[in-house]
Amino acid sequence: MPTLRSSSRLPSPSSPSSVSSPLQQRVAGGPRALSASSSSSGHVPYDDRDSDLASEGDNDSLSTGEGSDFEDSLRRSVKKRAAKRLRIAPVAKHPKKGSLKVRDRGRKESEPPANDLFDAVKAAKSDMQSLVDEWLDSYKQDQEAGFLELINFFIRSCGCKGTVTPEMFKKMSNSEIIRHLTEQFNEDSGDYPLTAPGPSWKKFQDSFCEFVRTLVYQCQYSLLYDGFPMDNLISLLTGLSDSQVRAFRHTSTLAAMKLMTSLVRVALQLSLHKDNNQRQYEAERSKGPGQRAPERLESLLEKRKELQEHQEEIEGMMNALFRGVFVHRYRDVLPEIRAICIEEIGSWMLSYSTSFLTDSYLKYIGWTLHDKHREVRLKCLKALKGLYSNQDLVARLELFTSRFKDRMVSMVMDREYDVAVEAVRLLILLLKNMEGVLTNSDCESIYPVVYASNRALASAAGEFLYWKFFYPECETRMVGGRERRRSPRSQRIFFQLLLSFFVESELHDHAAYLVDSLWDCASSQLKDWESLTSLLLEKDQNLGDVQENTLIEILVSSVRQASEGHPPVGRVTGRKGLTSKERKIQADDKVKLTEHLIPLLPQLLAKFSADAEKVAPLLQLLNYFDLNIYCTRRLEKHLELFLQQLQEVVVKHAEPAVLEAGAHALYLLCNPEFTFFGRVDFARSQLVDLLTDRFQQELEELLQSSFLDEDEVYSLAATLKRLSAFYNAHDLTRWELYEPCYRLLQKAVDTGEVPRQVILPALTLVYFSILWTLTHVSGSDASQKQLLSLKGRMVAFSELCQSCLSDVDPEIQEQAFVLLSDLLLIFSPQMIVGGREFLRPLVFFPEATLQSELASFLMDHVFIQPGELGAGDSLEDHLQIEQLHQRRRLLAGFCKLLLYGVLEMEAASDVFKHYNKFYTDYGDIIKETLTRARQIDRSHCSRILLLSLKQLYTELLQEQGPEGLNELTAFIEIRDLARRFALSFGPQQLQNRDLLVTLHKEGIKFSLSELPTAGSSGQPPNLAFLELLSEFSPRLFHQDKQLLLSYLEKCLQRVSQAPGRQWAPVTNYRHSLSPLDNAVEASPQGHSRSKRRRIEGPSRQNEEDISPPQEESLQLSSSPPVPTLTSTAVKSRQPLEALEEMEEEGGSESEIPQSQHLPGPQRSRNSGPQHFHTLHPPSTPHLGNRLTRLSLMEEEEEEELAIQNESGEEWQETYKQQSSHSSPGEHWLDLLDSTELNIEDF
Repeated sequence: MPTLRSSSRLPSPSSPSSVSSPLQQRVAGGPRALSASSSSSGHVPYDDRDSDLASEGDNDSLSTGEGSDFEDSLRRSVKKRAAKRLRIAPVAKHPKKGSLKVRDRGRKESEPPANDLFDAVKAAKSDMQSLVDEWLDSYKQDQEAGFLELINFFIRSCGCKGTVTPEMFKKMSNSEIIRHLTEQFNEDSGDYPLTAPGPSWKKFQDSFCEFVRTLVYQCQYSLLYDGFPMDNLISLLTGLSDSQVRAFRHTSTLAAMKLMTSLVRVALQLSLHKDNNQRQYEAERSKGPGQRAPERLESLLEKRKELQEHQEEIEGMMNALFRGVFVHRYRDVLPEIRAICIEEIGSWMLSYSTSFLTDSYLKYIGWTLHDKHREVRLKCLKALKGLYSNQDLVARLELFTSRFKDRMVSMVMDREYDVAVEAVRLLILLLKNMEGVLTNSDCESIYPVVYASNRALASAAGEFLYWKFFYPECETRMVGGRERRRSPRSQRIFFQLLLSFFVESELHDHAAYLVDSLWDCASSQLKDWESLTSLLLEKDQNLGDVQENTLIEILVSSVRQASEGHPPVGRVTGRKGLTSKERKIQADDKVKLTEHLIPLLPQLLAKFSADAEKVAPLLQLLNYFDLNIYCTRRLEKHLELFLQQLQEVVVKHAEPAVLEAGAHALYLLCNPEFTFFGRVDFARSQLVDLLTDRFQQELEELLQSSFLDEDEVYSLAATLKRLSAFYNAHDLTRWELYEPCYRLLQKAVDTGEVPRQVILPALTLVYFSILWTLTHVSGSDASQKQLLSLKGRMVAFSELCQSCLSDVDPEIQEQAFVLLSDLLLIFSPQMIVGGREFLRPLVFFPEATLQSELASFLMDHVFIQPGELGAGDSLEDHLQIEQLHQRRRLLAGFCKLLLYGVLEMEAASDVFKHYNKFYTDYGDIIKETLTRARQIDRSHCSRILLLSLKQLYTELLQEQGPEGLNELTAFIEIRDLARRFALSFGPQQLQNRDLLVTLHKEGIKFSLSELPTAGSSGQPPNLAFLELLSEFSPRLFHQDKQLLLSYLEKCLQRVSQAPGRQWAPVTNYRHSLSPLDNAVEASPQGHSRSKRRRIEGPSRQNEEDISPPQEESLQLSSSPPVPTLTSTAVKSRQPLEALEEMEEEGGSESEIPQSQHLPGPQRSRNSGPQHFHTLHPPSTPHLGNRLTRLSLMEEEEEEELAIQNESGEEWQETYKQQSSHSSPGEHWLDLLDSTELNIEDF
């Protein structure tokens, strides 16, 4: 049974909420009906932790001195309501026998009413208005029974199984009722109707809110002004919203805020009726004496008096809800509750701006802009968007804007993308509706976001850029009428501004991302390819070289965007596909751009043919054409012009980008399905004949001559590059380029006289020749002779590449390594998989010397320490980044050879032993290799890990000697690597049991394999290896530790040891196998005591009785993690240290920013171990005052997630303790439970 809060925290007997029941209050007819909810010092417990903001909120927004909307009207409404209730026939204090039997005549008086309302709302099948009308009918028949049914509906909606009985209703105050329900609350699960999973609960919240709205709507002309149902309902919801139980607090806050929203609508209608009544009264008074109707004037006055009374009563209820619920809950510890409050206050401001759109209410949204949870910040921004989008309300937001503008601008860089998107859209509204508010510095902080990786954010920033930078200039120069947006002059201005922004801002190197950011708001301008091409083809243009390059890139990017419809590489979008309408627009755009650009592409190539940077992207335009239009629109003559220009470009340039683009463009046209295939194939043959003849001539000169000048070398290298690029995309086998290229490479290996720039493309040419030959023989009709011929070529080329691995030029070495790795992988045993057994003669297994040379190359070219990177902007930094990418490619190629069985798996030790040292550069590649190797053979993989440690230890022993080995920095690094290897085994303790025992035994054998010299008192040279093995000890079962200790003792008996002297490595290893002390060793360093206490499991009250030395020696328990629903008990007063610890762990309401010193967004949800730190008793008087507060604290979900993530590092400690007192069956259950922890393998 949950414990009750101490009596000093409860309302005193003299307080209004504890004198009598709500029914007795109504029967008395006094002004006490609202005392529990409208008075800030009556029923609602008011925390000191709320006083920092709540008192300020009361003084700023709710006091008469600060222009409160409700304070005076509340006092008047209470008096008038008391007088009004005297005219209402009261319900008898002791009703007649049988009066409670309304819906069920057989129900006894002590039984609670049925829960038909809850079931109907949950089912959401019936009309809500009919449901409310049915309840109203029952309420009119028996008010007490009807009101009890309404109360129990809200209790059931909280997930509480308890009910309010008529006896409780009569004899207990609200606080006593809530305490009783708290004791009956079911703590078996953390779910309640608002958060419960499953299809039956998905629509419950919407139905619940709709019921509250309909209830107020149907009662606005009757029961709303009765006093009894609404006042007592508000009092109950206010008390529930102050509960420690999350379900009570969450559900009642939602109900109270929706009730407030409905009351705001009613108040707005009353205000409109009052204005209409006033106009009618003034019109009647303005009539002449003969036409004026005194009865009409009197009825209008009576109506106005009634409307005034109703408005005062509504304002009193709203004031009670605002002060009793909102002021406390807008900074609740639960983010869902804070989000509800902010969402609703935004709707109040928008619908009833006369009363709520004031600085005294806006400040709550401003303060909450700093909330640490995404959902709350998102609700704030959406509420502000609704306000700033209304032109009539903008003028009243000037003070708020000046106060919180900097925060709104800074939220553009929010860590959550959806929050940043809403922040940008809010700033767009400020830009449109509040001219001059955003300064140039504010705008400049938003411009870089157009290059963000998230497309939604970049698109929003692009819209901001359009309205700030492009729209004003283009709009002022546009011609009026329908042709405004199609004016050629306005289009030229648009592209000039786009050029100037991209070039002058120097924010990015690729305009494709800028085009994609502007596409949603300016696609019509960007798809004006006529203006773009006219600017490029204009003779008297004043564009520089950079502007021309940028304009061509904009043209290609817009064409690609219109044709393909997806963002550039690296930009993330959440859309799965296009709609049918978007696909139709995309197809139409593709036809339009093809028809326009086919005639102009040869002209553009002719104009920019001398510039490789301009020609390469222009050739890429063919990728986005509808090539059938060449046939259907009879544009073959433009195809002939394009082929002529393509041949000139290929002959003129040797840059890889241009040659690849030209070869791919020709490949697209060489489709046998096209009617013009014959023309294109003929043009291709002509081009290849030209290049081949030139190559044969230049090759003969090279082979016959002993010296070539630079021009001849350049010409031969350029020809080889052209042929290599086309061989990549086209089958050039009939030109027989293998033999001459092989002769060239053979001379290079034999004599070393062939220049580097000639060898590199020649290697690629031979490689492509072998691959194209393989495609020819891959059919089942290939002869044995063809297969053997291909195998001979492949072996000969591999020998050439092996020779090139020892070349002096690093580029040749790397090129040979890449090509050799690919060939070995292609001709591995994998090639016969899938019914291709006939290719078995082609399978190639590398010799041991080749494997050794590949591993040596990896050590010399990959695992080297790079230079320190600077800011990343200099040329040297870019060069280092490119070199790092190249080294990663080399390592990935080697790892693929290991995993596909081309190389012996033992060679993986050369990779694994660098895991820790090069974790930053290659950690992901080595981790994936280790994971795949374990999937292939777990036992073999564990032996390789041990081999890696042995190799590193032996190397260190040879360099430094055995003395003081374990104190060296290099040894500590090896130990860190062993710890990372141990973590790679993961939580599968049973699955890894035999592997770990074997690993330990092999390690013990290695450590004692070399004995000390005879007569020497020193320890064996490999004995320090035991300290590396100790890193794997936490993964062992208790029984296995005992066996290994016995095995160690047997092995040590063979080694002579001085009597009375213990070797330190042996002592440490024994210590790691000890079950008593292993808990301390296994826990990672740096974990604070507070985090350990949360995992250990004792309650906070028990922790207070534990002295610090005892606290440090606590063992981890196997208690389950704290559920989402925290204790439903009313907690007793706690010492200051425990209270402060709770605030640090769960987060308090005082953490929510309160004033201009508000910080930015807090740490992320999974903030890591740094989030937990040791707490010290506070000494400030302000913290001491917190002893008297009503604690609304609870463990936050982010703490639970952090505990689960971090507990993965200590999982082995828990297993060891459980193994000391549990059966093997219990071990199995514990292992299953451990899989729920969010643990990375390593």
